[in-house]
Amino acid sequence: MIISEKCKQHVDSCRFCWMCHHICPIGNATGHERSTARARALGISLVNRGAIPLEEIMDNIYECCTCGACVHDCTTGWDPVMFTKEVRLQAALDNKLPDYINTLVDNCLEIGNAYGVKTIDKELQKAIKNHSKKTDTLLLLGVDARFMVADQALKAIKVLEKANVDFTVLEDEVSSGAQLDFLIGAADETKQQMLSCAKMLDEYKKVVVYDPNDAKTIKQTYGEYSVETKAEVVTFTSFLADLLENGKLKANKSNKTVVYQDPYQLSRDLEETDEPRKVISSFALLHEMLLNKGETVWAGNILMAKYLPDVIKNVSKRRLFNVKSIGESTIVTACVSEYFALKQVKQNEIEILSIEDLILGKEEI
Repeated sequence: MIISEKCKQHVDSCRFCWMCHHICPIGNATGHERSTARARALGISLVNRGAIPLEEIMDNIYECCTCGACVHDCTTGWDPVMFTKEVRLQAALDNKLPDYINTLVDNCLEIGNAYGVKTIDKELQKAIKNHSKKTDTLLLLGVDARFMVADQALKAIKVLEKANVDFTVLEDEVSSGAQLDFLIGAADETKQQMLSCAKMLDEYKKVVVYDPNDAKTIKQTYGEYSVETKAEVVTFTSFLADLLENGKLKANKSNKTVVYQDPYQLSRDLEETDEPRKVISSFALLHEMLLNKGETVWAGNILMAKYLPDVIKNVSKRRLFNVKSIGESTIVTACVSEYFALKQVKQNEIEILSIEDLILGKEEI
């Protein structure tokens, strides 16, 4: 296996280190040592030394959710996410990806989303057509919201309508490249998809990115690929905070007490923690999770649930247990994928809301 010397240094430093052992959401959900960053490094090291074939560790390589909790917690600066993504790329180049990953990659390349879904919900189609006129501001919904959680995409549109924002939504929206970046990393196909998306964004002065995963990809990862966009790119939560501050979005604060689930893409990657809290605090009484902001715990996603459904369900269950353990009963999310994952858990003790749910209230949902 051909990997960079930098990658080898990180692998050799992580393979016998237990520093981040306790904070891996997948490792905690499975209870398996093999699911942790340390075990992943050990497996890669064995492949590098010719002890085992690459195929033997690929299921383990795709257990990593790339949330960066291990990187954030490492006081010595090692990066398990970096070497995990590099091995994924090499496996793609060597044609050694698991079949279930190849299917997701092919869907991204042929259809535009990993799920293979070709049409969107009729109600969402109607809402999109109502905002098809070209304006200065684009609302980028993202593949998860468009194809898998259409009700939340509709709510995002309703929130901006409530604030009388003049905005455009595209029927033929191009994927940001976030899914391909997760699945195969820095491949030419990933960059080409990013370039296509950047070209689309350049048609607008401002782009409001609904999904934190897309926001992190466009605002941070594009730079790693030398992909640029001329548009001003802002997160949905920061845009809402500005609307509230400027008086365009009116808040009707209730006595409802909630906790906030920080998406790692916002809190760790983009260091955005204040803006969503300003929004939530305008509509409810905000309490904090024990692990919040940069220390947040990932609550699951849609993409990994396609090939690790039971594991992702356990990840979500554990996060809901965190809410219950501090005596809270309502969790608010700012990530459509985490919202979906949490909703898949069958339980009736914790209420799961999106920021859009909080803003719109029951009468407008």
